[in-house]
Amino acid sequence: MSSDSMTYEKLLGSITPEIYQNLRTAVELGKWPDGRKLTPEQREQCLQAVIAWEQKNVPEEQRTGYLEQSCSSSKDASELDTIQPLNLTRH
Repeated sequence: MSSDSMTYEKLLGSITPEIYQNLRTAVELGKWPDGRKLTPEQREQCLQAVIAWEQKNVPEEQRTGYLEQSCSSSKDASELDTIQPLNLTRH
């Protein structure tokens, strides 16, 4: 294991639930608790830390980005063809 990997694991191990919540809020709001704006790099790094921490400490269905599987394996292709894509363009 490289020293970078050990440092990363040590850092993740030092994240408390309070720190995790602060990181998650910072990502959601785009700013630190003191009001300073996160840089794009800080936001990306915070999000990576949040996701990594959640993998070890949060049930899958409560993790950031979790999508519940709504299609059962019993549906056939004709049923799936009726699903319309979401249009995100503004009119």
